[in-house]
Amino acid sequence: MKALATLARLSADDLDRALPALRALTGEDVRTRFPYRGAEVAGIGGFLIVAGDEQALAPFRRVQSAVLVDDLDGTQALVAEHGGEIVDGPNEVPTGRNATVRHPGRAVLEYVEHRARPEQTMS
Repeated sequence: MKALATLARLSADDLDRALPALRALTGEDVRTRFPYRGAEVAGIGGFLIVAGDEQALAPFRRVQSAVLVDDLDGTQALVAEHGGEIVDGPNEVPTGRNATVRHPGRAVLEYVEHRARPEQTMS
């Protein structure tokens, strides 16, 4: 399993209010936007924004960063070799598959393997 990119996870109460400043900061347009588990998610530049009310955001707050990987199945080998645990997944998600891993030392990362052509809604 190889890390392809790391996305900083941000929380927002309203995605439409959060995105204009990130567009200005990154100079990029939103590349993905979709509903997921009661929240709304968007990717722009090096950021992954999860928006919703406090109740919708609660399950997402434990994850510190998202890591795009070339092969999600490698998470099992990573955990076996270095410790930690898979706390959620693998799951089918709108962009491919994901799994959440708690690493030794308590860091919690979401690993995501994108499909070759992710389903997406552009804003």
